[in-house]
Amino acid sequence: MCQDDRPEVQCWNSYWELPPASVSLPVKGCAGKTGEWRTFKPVIDQSQCIQCYFCYMYCPEGTVLVDDETGLVSYDYEYCKGCGICAEMCPKKCIEMVREA
Repeated sequence: MCQDDRPEVQCWNSYWELPPASVSLPVKGCAGKTGEWRTFKPVIDQSQCIQCYFCYMYCPEGTVLVDDETGLVSYDYEYCKGCGICAEMCPKKCIEMVREA
Protein backbone atom coordinates (compact mmCIF):
# COMPACT_ATOMS: atom_id res chain seq x y z
CA MET A 1 0.00 0.00 0.00
CA CYS A 2 1.41 3.38 -0.99
CA GLN A 3 1.45 6.24 1.45
CA ASP A 4 -1.04 8.12 -0.75
CA ASP A 5 -3.49 5.21 -0.52
CA ARG A 6 -3.93 5.48 3.25
CA PRO A 7 -7.45 6.16 4.48
CA GLU A 8 -8.16 9.64 5.74
CA VAL A 9 -8.15 9.92 9.52
CA GLN A 10 -10.83 12.09 11.09
CA CYS A 11 -9.53 14.66 13.59
CA TRP A 12 -11.51 16.57 16.19
CA ASN A 13 -10.59 19.87 17.80
CA SER A 14 -12.37 19.25 21.07
CA TYR A 15 -14.02 16.58 23.16
CA TRP A 16 -17.49 17.89 22.28
CA GLU A 17 -16.99 17.10 18.58
CA LEU A 18 -16.42 13.38 19.21
CA PRO A 19 -19.16 11.08 17.92
CA PRO A 20 -21.28 9.34 20.56
CA ALA A 21 -19.94 6.07 21.91
CA SER A 22 -21.45 3.25 23.87
CA VAL A 23 -21.24 2.95 27.63
CA SER A 24 -20.60 -0.41 29.26
CA LEU A 25 -23.33 -1.31 31.71
CA PRO A 26 -22.75 -3.55 34.73
CA VAL A 27 -23.81 -7.17 34.44
CA LYS A 28 -26.51 -7.87 37.00
CA GLY A 29 -26.24 -11.01 39.08
CA CYS A 30 -23.44 -12.62 41.04
CA ALA A 31 -21.27 -13.08 37.91
CA GLY A 32 -20.88 -9.32 37.50
CA LYS A 33 -20.43 -8.36 41.15
CA THR A 34 -16.98 -7.34 42.30
CA GLY A 35 -16.99 -9.38 45.49
CA GLU A 36 -14.23 -8.88 48.04
CA TRP A 37 -11.21 -8.64 45.75
CA ARG A 38 -11.31 -4.86 45.10
CA THR A 39 -8.33 -3.13 46.78
CA PHE A 40 -9.30 0.52 46.24
CA LYS A 41 -12.61 2.28 45.76
CA PRO A 42 -13.28 5.76 44.34
CA VAL A 43 -14.57 8.43 46.71
CA ILE A 44 -15.66 11.74 45.21
CA ASP A 45 -15.46 15.17 46.87
CA GLN A 46 -18.78 16.60 45.68
CA SER A 47 -17.74 20.14 46.67
CA GLN A 48 -14.94 20.05 44.07
CA CYS A 49 -16.86 18.24 41.30
CA ILE A 50 -17.63 20.41 38.24
CA GLN A 51 -20.01 17.79 36.79
CA CYS A 52 -18.00 17.26 33.61
CA TYR A 53 -18.94 13.55 33.80
CA PHE A 54 -15.59 12.35 32.45
CA CYS A 55 -15.72 9.70 35.20
CA TYR A 56 -19.08 8.53 33.84
CA MET A 57 -17.84 8.42 30.25
CA TYR A 58 -14.56 6.63 30.96
CA CYS A 59 -15.73 4.02 33.51
CA PRO A 60 -15.22 0.66 31.76
CA GLU A 61 -17.79 -1.03 34.02
CA GLY A 62 -20.52 1.62 33.80
CA THR A 63 -20.67 1.93 37.59
CA VAL A 64 -20.61 5.73 37.79
CA LEU A 65 -24.14 6.95 38.42
CA VAL A 66 -25.46 10.46 37.76
CA ASP A 67 -28.55 11.66 39.62
CA ASP A 68 -31.02 13.03 37.05
CA GLU A 69 -32.31 15.75 39.37
CA THR A 70 -29.15 16.99 41.10
CA GLY A 71 -26.46 15.96 38.61
CA LEU A 72 -24.39 14.55 41.48
CA VAL A 73 -22.11 11.60 40.80
CA SER A 74 -22.13 8.40 42.86
CA TYR A 75 -20.87 4.84 42.41
CA ASP A 76 -22.43 1.39 42.30
CA TYR A 77 -19.82 -0.21 44.55
CA GLU A 78 -21.26 -3.70 44.07
CA TYR A 79 -19.92 -3.64 40.51
CA CYS A 80 -17.04 -1.11 40.69
CA LYS A 81 -13.72 -2.90 40.17
CA GLY A 82 -11.61 -0.08 41.65
CA CYS A 83 -9.51 0.40 38.51
CA GLY A 84 -9.03 4.15 39.14
CA ILE A 85 -9.68 5.31 35.58
CA CYS A 86 -12.33 7.73 36.86
CA ALA A 87 -9.82 9.31 39.25
CA GLU A 88 -7.18 9.61 36.53
CA MET A 89 -9.56 11.23 34.05
CA CYS A 90 -11.05 13.74 36.52
CA PRO A 91 -9.78 17.23 35.53
CA LYS A 92 -10.35 18.58 39.08
CA LYS A 93 -8.78 15.51 40.75
CA CYS A 94 -11.73 15.36 43.15
CA ILE A 95 -11.92 11.56 43.03
CA GLU A 96 -9.63 9.80 45.48
CA MET A 97 -8.91 6.09 45.38
CA VAL A 98 -9.26 4.94 48.99
CA ARG A 99 -7.91 1.60 50.20
CA GLU A 100 -10.67 -0.82 51.17
CA ALA A 101 -10.78 -1.87 54.83
